[in-house]
Amino acid sequence: MSSLLKARRLAASILSVVVAVTVLSGCTATALQSQYENGDNKGYISGTGVTEIKPADRKDPVSFSGTTDQGTSFSTADHAGDVIVVNFWYAGCPPCRLEAKSLQKLNVQFEGKGVDFVGVNTRDDKASAASYDKTFGVTYPSILDASKGRVQLAFSGTYRPNATPTTIILDKQGRVAARIEGPVNDQPSTVSTLIDAARGERAPSAEGAAVPGKARHASTAEGGS
Repeated sequence: MSSLLKARRLAASILSVVVAVTVLSGCTATALQSQYENGDNKGYISGTGVTEIKPADRKDPVSFSGTTDQGTSFSTADHAGDVIVVNFWYAGCPPCRLEAKSLQKLNVQFEGKGVDFVGVNTRDDKASAASYDKTFGVTYPSILDASKGRVQLAFSGTYRPNATPTTIILDKQGRVAARIEGPVNDQPSTVSTLIDAARGERAPSAEGAAVPGKARHASTAEGGS
């Protein structure tokens, strides 16, 4: 067999491998896309992105309320002037389970410092959510948003929660100041820094300030089962 023929056959073999890998990659991407769109397979998509929004670039305040897994009600109107840390989760989400204790540590760290933590459970009933809290020692409440999805709808827009889990930090005016996609245990110091940055910002003035529950908002929702 001539050297030229051998070279041609080798080139053909390499091309076949490249095509096969490309096809396989395409199938994988399609599977992940379908998983995201349909919510099937493992049931979650976890991101790793951190987005911080400068005060001048923040949109309208987000306001919401709902019934929690502790049998109480939570409303942003009752926490006006505070920084609010909102975590989207559900009990069967592995990354949510990984980050639970880190979120609780942050909750304790900022207790009494003008920072309020609230979860938004996107799939579970009250019993399942409460069991999760007990297992991981979570003491802050979570709004049960599975049946109506109103809290999730309140965050629809540029900085909506695209992944599970997602943690969103609202500034003292109720505007989205930062979004963390993926478990916070991967970057707890980053989250702590973002919360501190929001705490350090000037509180809205008493006159003419746009705070949740005290002004007209573009995004308003009431959640709960």
